[in-house]
Amino acid sequence: MNAPINIQILKDAKGKPAFAVIPYAEYLSLSKQRTETIPNAVVNKVINKDMTPIRAWREHLGLTQTEVARRLGISQSAYAQQEAKEPVRKSTREKIAKALGIVPEQLAI
Repeated sequence: MNAPINIQILKDAKGKPAFAVIPYAEYLSLSKQRTETIPNAVVNKVINKDMTPIRAWREHLGLTQTEVARRLGISQSAYAQQEAKEPVRKSTREKIAKALGIVPEQLAI
């Protein structure tokens, strides 16, 4: 096995691995990789308030159904139907994510 030799593992007081020290160039390379996150507030709304991810994101971003519907070029009532159902079609999820300014994967909670 070709284990990297330029990584240092730092252990906590109990001897368990706690941190990994890597070369700075590798850190820079890793930090440039795009990773999308989901805010805790959005996850809480989905889990604790039984909201769809689409609604949770919209509320988190402070948008109204009318604003999102306008961005999508549909009526507010048509958008409300999409927001209320789970799951939505992939193509619909992609359009809504774009309207919200997020990536579709962030709607997959």
